[in-house]
Amino acid sequence: MTEKEASPVAGLLLAAGGGRRLGGRPKALLRHRGRPLVEYAAWVLRAAGCARVHVVLGAGADAVREQAELGTCVLVENPDWADGMGSSLRAGLDSLAGTQARAALVSLVDQPGIGPEAVARVLAAYEDETSLASAAYAGVRGHPVLFGAAHWTGIAASATGDRGARAYLKQHEEAVRLVECGDVAQPYDIDTVADLAHLE
Repeated sequence: MTEKEASPVAGLLLAAGGGRRLGGRPKALLRHRGRPLVEYAAWVLRAAGCARVHVVLGAGADAVREQAELGTCVLVENPDWADGMGSSLRAGLDSLAGTQARAALVSLVDQPGIGPEAVARVLAAYEDETSLASAAYAGVRGHPVLFGAAHWTGIAASATGDRGARAYLKQHEEAVRLVECGDVAQPYDIDTVADLAHLE
């Protein structure tokens, strides 16, 4: 096993959103650079150094499996995806239990302006399973975020609705290492029809 394969940090891609403000088009299946957006987002995690990547699917999961080439990614289906991002984060962290992962690097499928360079910076902030780190843009916390395994239970307990880990990170603000990425990435979301202009 190579050092990269033995990496203690797993990539966790949240790709379950139904695209309610996009007319119900699953975000994972939006086209970017000629392929489904979920495929690009998974590639970003791998290119940044995550040998293990878990992808949480929800809306259009069957279509995603058919249309996206996700290689050796572990696909995790979240039947409760409509409850919000919190349920997908819980499903993803649960899927990492029992693996060799000591931390999860969490990214969102609808942020194609965040590429491998920014993700690699956050990945490099890993020290041990107590690590907490987040990308920052002009000093404002954003994605991706890195959660050491020691935090997973607490994060899962507080992840409700669309809040994800926000409440947990606010509660542990002093422990979160901010990694500035504003010079190499743009943290926009693909939420509305107007945002589709960001896709290539």
